Amino acid sequence: MATQDWIGYAAATLTTLSFVPQAVLTLRTRNVSGISLGMYSCFTVGVALWLVYGIGLGEWPIIVANAVTLTLAATILITKLRYGRKPQSQP
Repeated sequence: MATQDWIGYAAATLTTLSFVPQAVLTLRTRNVSGISLGMYSCFTVGVALWLVYGIGLGEWPIIVANAVTLTLAATILITKLRYGRKPQSQP
């Protein structure tokens, strides 16, 4: 395996693993008050596009990293959509 592949896998591993604590905390507490719906929506779509790009190139570091990151980001986004709505005030 070429050096640039090792660098790609290392970068993919680190950036992907950075989402694990947020996903675990979000699922455990269901506290999504500090999560921006707009940011996570854009980010999740962006990661999906990176995944498609990686598939098109056949580049496994891009494919694997973005498949895992997409799963984690989508989990956080779905949790935000499910639990992030503020209760309606009673008239």
